[in-house]
Amino acid sequence: MALCSSQKTWIVHGILAGTAIAAAIGARAYLGRSKKFRSRVVGIIPARYASSRFEGKPLVQILGKPMIQRTWERSKLASTLDHVVVATDDERIADCCRGFGADVIITSESCRNGTERCNEALEKLEKEYDVVVNIQGDEPLIEPEIIDGVVKALQVSPDAVFSTAVTSLKPEDGLDPNRVKCVVDNRGYAIYFSRGLIPFNKSGGVNPEFPYMLHLGIQVEEDLEQLKVLENGYKMKVIKVDHEAHGVDTPEDVEKIESLMRERNLS
Repeated sequence: MALCSSQKTWIVHGILAGTAIAAAIGARAYLGRSKKFRSRVVGIIPARYASSRFEGKPLVQILGKPMIQRTWERSKLASTLDHVVVATDDERIADCCRGFGADVIITSESCRNGTERCNEALEKLEKEYDVVVNIQGDEPLIEPEIIDGVVKALQVSPDAVFSTAVTSLKPEDGLDPNRVKCVVDNRGYAIYFSRGLIPFNKSGGVNPEFPYMLHLGIQVEEDLEQLKVLENGYKMKVIKVDHEAHGVDTPEDVEKIESLMRERNLS
């Protein structure tokens, strides 16, 4: 998460494998709570070419279309988004996106993560928005209904400044540090996120009967940025969805995604 001092904007990193994190922007998040409360929503897809595991990943072909195009097309289906843009520092990605009709914001090469790239893109947008949704570009099967869900959760929760989604955690993934777990309170607000098993039990093992929750996000940094939201006293609304993440992290994942798309008759 980062603070953009010029606009007082908080954004949390990621969408994160099939879902989004929505963030309310500036003082407008707290003032003028009318029927149009948080009504102006923009989706930003940060995309970079360089990757230690999969260079050029946004441009990889998935059944004949670049992955970034498939993510953009799915995001455009979300009814709550007024605008969807791609934020990148690479002209190859920018040219590709312009070719299929996407609006592109060129960002600095110095952006260290998707958070900073979204912040910079937001500063460069001509229009003002009340909510920004950070959409991960390597999610070609992103569900627009989940984007709508996290946006609406934020719109009806005036005491929250962020929203995100979780789904049921498979017992076999309970001890996997790449799977970020989440604990929420009785009102649906996040209490904590961890790579470790939470809530923890005395045995140190996974209780197959307990309904653990998986945060729908692939974190690319050791630091979990959503924790900074909680550490600073802000509330994050959490919705639970029935979803299985299908992100592309390595070249081997492309074949898996294509097979799944064929099964679902997705062209």
